[in-house]
Amino acid sequence: MNKHTCTAIATMLVATLALGTAGCSGGGRSTDGKGGGRNPALTHQGAVVGGTPKRGGTLTVLSNQDFTHLDPARNWVMSDMEFGTRLLYRTLVTYKAAPGTEGGDLVPDLATDLGTSSNGAKTWTFHLKKGIRYEDGTPVTAQDVKYNVERSFSPDLPGGADYAARYLAGAKGYQGPAQGKHLDSIKTPDDHTIVFELRKPFAEFPNATVMPTFAPVPEARDKGPRYDSRPFSSGPYRIQSYGRGKKLVLVRNPYWDPKTDTVRKAYPDKLVVVMGLKANQIDDRLIASRGPDASSVSWQALRPESAAKVLPDTEVRKRLLAESTNCTDMVQMHTGRAPFDDVRIRRAVQYALDKDTVLTASGGPAFNDLSTAYMPATLFDGKQPDTLKIPAEGDVAKARELLKEAGKPNGFSTKITVSSGDKGRAEAIQQSLAKAGITVTIDTVDPSAFYATIGDTANRTDLVYTGWCPDYPSGSTFLPFVFDGRSIKEKGNSGNHSLFRDKATMKRMDEIAAMTDAKAANKAWQELDAEILEKAPAVPVLVRRWPLVLGSNIAGAYGQTSFGGQLDYASVGLKDPSASQN
Repeated sequence: MNKHTCTAIATMLVATLALGTAGCSGGGRSTDGKGGGRNPALTHQGAVVGGTPKRGGTLTVLSNQDFTHLDPARNWVMSDMEFGTRLLYRTLVTYKAAPGTEGGDLVPDLATDLGTSSNGAKTWTFHLKKGIRYEDGTPVTAQDVKYNVERSFSPDLPGGADYAARYLAGAKGYQGPAQGKHLDSIKTPDDHTIVFELRKPFAEFPNATVMPTFAPVPEARDKGPRYDSRPFSSGPYRIQSYGRGKKLVLVRNPYWDPKTDTVRKAYPDKLVVVMGLKANQIDDRLIASRGPDASSVSWQALRPESAAKVLPDTEVRKRLLAESTNCTDMVQMHTGRAPFDDVRIRRAVQYALDKDTVLTASGGPAFNDLSTAYMPATLFDGKQPDTLKIPAEGDVAKARELLKEAGKPNGFSTKITVSSGDKGRAEAIQQSLAKAGITVTIDTVDPSAFYATIGDTANRTDLVYTGWCPDYPSGSTFLPFVFDGRSIKEKGNSGNHSLFRDKATMKRMDEIAAMTDAKAANKAWQELDAEILEKAPAVPVLVRRWPLVLGSNIAGAYGQTSFGGQLDYASVGLKDPSASQN
């Protein structure tokens, strides 16, 4: 999914770097956290903080923003997905509620198992558990899941995951269930059985059913775009009130039955999301952890500027999480427009970019890992390969040599579009490319308009700074979304922001997608990553971590690796619920 799944972290104080790099090698290269805890931000990596929560109390979430979408048909922003699927609605399959690598394990949710395939993985059947009810006590049915999948095709409900559109048979041209139009490729022979007919084999289909697209929505409750403000609960909590941009209050769904749910613990009685706060206020309040703030958590990642207040303080650092987002930041180049239609120019940018400088602007190695491949380390069995062997600080001489070969010995001028929160990173990119003679002008855009801006392929700049997160641990959820030229749209373009249209690459993607041996496919995706890297449509820069400071009354806290390191709301709660009342 798009990098808007991860909130941008602002530029960091250079002085903080010394705290993050202690014990690290390679001139600012990040540690993997194995060297005896030398990276202070990784102390709790893969661990639970605060012990086991007690039932009750109010958990407060401090936020500087509203949700992008809570409607399950539109929810494809990583943090929003985690919040929605852990608290408000259930999906056919979900991720295990556990820290570390266990958090990537698939477990049944609405379904009794992970699905049964037939017809060469082109037909998938799921049986729903009995006893799952909505907030009004009515039962969840297979028809409700079918209806939400169908409504995800509606033109007035954009933004959601498109796995249904990519794989369901007969889906081309479908516009949703308006006027009673339904997909014949989704069958519901009874209230507890749903069958999906795919147009091509898809062995990983159960992974896709983690997406909110595969949550239930009863047709009678659908209000079109207005459903975004009041999704009907099939999870442990229901919406009591929602003032957009101000406050969301969740209370218990009295009809949620923990006997049907092995994932969600639902410790707090109430969750309150307070929006519109300033980012620095949130950091300072959680660091101080006074009064009600002791029972609070942050929606956004800790700002790098605040690291100097956290890393040196032993007591505060005990309350710090910093799991990997599992998302790769990239500089993507417009390969369909001169001069970036020349691979030598693109490779010059690869060599000119000083990733260490960008790392510094991103909070240093305490909060980031440098990238030497497109796919994150989780898709390379834990460690990215470094096939190009370009130094982290870049190679200006090699970059100038490539520019000369391409007929640009004096360099050239270009523009880069970045989200306003990435301005510090853009300035680091600007400074490093200037050393090779590439003059870059920075165009900053508000986060709410960023993806619409760079998704306008006719009017966007040559360079954009964005990235991608795999929806689940498979190269099929990364490389095709970022580099398949057949998915490019004139407006609303997503993922392939390099506008890369390479026939050999697309042919190989199709060959890998047709493989039935998962191990062989995994190896093939890894090899294809290196092949695309040689063609240089984009420069992988770094994988951010998701640093969160918790209030001192928080328990059961860990970063969910499958949701970008965000706090797992399935398991979090309070040490002393009585202390949370305010």
